Amino acid sequence: MFGLKGRIKGHEIADYRQRFRLIFAIVLIAMSLLILRLWYLQVIKGSELRQRSESNSVRLRKINPLRGMILDNGGHVLVDNQTSFDLVYIPNRPEDKKQVISKLTELYASRSWKIPDEFSAIAKAHPFIPSKIDRNISREKLALIETHSLELPGVAIEVVPIRKYVAGEMIAHIVGYVSEVSQDELERSKGARSPGDMVGKTGIERYYDAYLRGKNGAEQVEVNALGKAVRSLGRINPVAGCNLVLTIDAYLQEVAWKAMAGKSGAVVAMDPRDGSIYAMVSSPGFDPNLFNGGISTENWNLLSRDPQHPMEQRAISGQYPPGSTYKLIVAAAALEEGLISPESSILCTGSFDFGTRSYRCWQKHGHGMVNLHRAIVESCDVYFYVLGKKLGVDRIAWYAKKFGFGAVTGIDLPREKAGVIPTSEWKLARFKKPWQAGETISVSIGQGFNSVTPLQLAVAYSALANGGTVYRPQIVKKIEATDGRLIKAMKPEKQETVPMSSKTTALLKQGLWGVVNEPRGTGGALRRAEMDVCGKTGTAQVVGLPASEKARRAMQSARIYQDHALFTCFAPCRNPEITVAVIVEHGGHGGSAAAPVARKVIDAYYKKKKYGDKMPAEEEEKLEEASRNRSTSGEGRRRRASGNQDE
Repeated sequence: MFGLKGRIKGHEIADYRQRFRLIFAIVLIAMSLLILRLWYLQVIKGSELRQRSESNSVRLRKINPLRGMILDNGGHVLVDNQTSFDLVYIPNRPEDKKQVISKLTELYASRSWKIPDEFSAIAKAHPFIPSKIDRNISREKLALIETHSLELPGVAIEVVPIRKYVAGEMIAHIVGYVSEVSQDELERSKGARSPGDMVGKTGIERYYDAYLRGKNGAEQVEVNALGKAVRSLGRINPVAGCNLVLTIDAYLQEVAWKAMAGKSGAVVAMDPRDGSIYAMVSSPGFDPNLFNGGISTENWNLLSRDPQHPMEQRAISGQYPPGSTYKLIVAAAALEEGLISPESSILCTGSFDFGTRSYRCWQKHGHGMVNLHRAIVESCDVYFYVLGKKLGVDRIAWYAKKFGFGAVTGIDLPREKAGVIPTSEWKLARFKKPWQAGETISVSIGQGFNSVTPLQLAVAYSALANGGTVYRPQIVKKIEATDGRLIKAMKPEKQETVPMSSKTTALLKQGLWGVVNEPRGTGGALRRAEMDVCGKTGTAQVVGLPASEKARRAMQSARIYQDHALFTCFAPCRNPEITVAVIVEHGGHGGSAAAPVARKVIDAYYKKKKYGDKMPAEEEEKLEEASRNRSTSGEGRRRRASGNQDE
């Protein structure tokens, strides 16, 4: 009996021991796995996890630098910076996303504000990477968000600088605008830019972006459980961009802008002595401030769908037939080639027959016998038809290109176009057809395949003014650091010397002086008491006109078929200081539409030269009254009666 109990008891003890060993083995394995896991997390993954842990409480915040200011040649600020507030989201806990979207939507809806499309970015936001969900918010929005900050975990206000385009529309096509860097730009920058950076998209903002943008700064910020900043742990200050001082004179720019009010076209005023641009207007314009913080879809559609194309920089990319302004290039070529002398005369009967076609002169009844001087003064088409026939298209083109036509000028602005100066080789390559002799007739008066930009006209006439030197036009005068240190000063750049003798230059200047100052000149609107302006009118056909007089008048009654008006001038005649080129789209005649615009710029230049920035109010009134009366003067009526306004 006792032996049986002993055996049973011994069996139970052995069974317990076996169970204990099994439990001990399980515990030992579990402990081993736990120790191995701790070793893996502490040793293998320790550095990474430590960084993640710190990221939960410490965030690296990018600090955007101030972009450099843009000033005119007198130090007046054209583009500055101002403070803006952006709404950003940094995920705090994944489960917060829907609640944040819901609360923000509710807050915006309560004030009838438009719900930004960027709210959707919250749902896809990556941990610890800020997502901008509303840019350049108003003070009212700022106050509302701050009031409800406890209900919006992960939502923060970021203070950023944005551009302030002080001069607005009148300077928009020169300075351009900035916007957030695109994905393509990020990839092309090869790490030089980061998401959220603001970069220049057009104009000077784009061309000189590397100087203007500065360098980003950074700050380590400790945040609480709600994602709100508690304290700064370290900071690297941003470096502000360089300031640009332009050759532009803000006063002349404003005068030119106002002179083009209600018109489409361009004005370029430059210094023929070194290529500096005094004023450059493209009309109509746009407000670059619309692009701060991202332009709205509504505003973008208004700009992009406007039939007048306000975003186009007409001064450097608008391509127009040069019309009669081109006659001076043909005259220079004929004189230099020895095909004519100043006394050579041609009979103008009002038309020129060539082959089976008759080419009309703008003066229906003809000019009679005309020499070079009178042909320029009265802009006789027949005279230049004959010169064109003698020269041929290729010789005309060679001289035109020496004056800077048919190629980009190299101005420090993006998206410049070259225009077209046709040659026989060009036509064969472009259209697979040989050049026809009759096409030279149209080319000789600036029609046909010819197309030039307003800037090219200013450059060419500056070469006429200074005796044959073609300068690269420049917008920026110098680049300075924010402390005033000179980084770079721009120097005049000679691009070409026109093969034109001093005698030829003198003859052409005499003709251009006569255009403005002689009784039958087509540019009488520029006549000043000092008699110091030289200029040339031009009227460029937009489309070919039918032979029928009735059909021609019917077509010309529609504005889109009306001629472009051109005027190019320089002053004073001796030692010129300013060149002005004006194109008014569908303006009609150069003498009546474009010349008055140039007159205002010339008057403003001399007024500024005499009085500086302290122009007496009474002088302002006198100039305005003289400008209004000029178009209705008896002399003006006589010119219109004689038909000389047709050019």
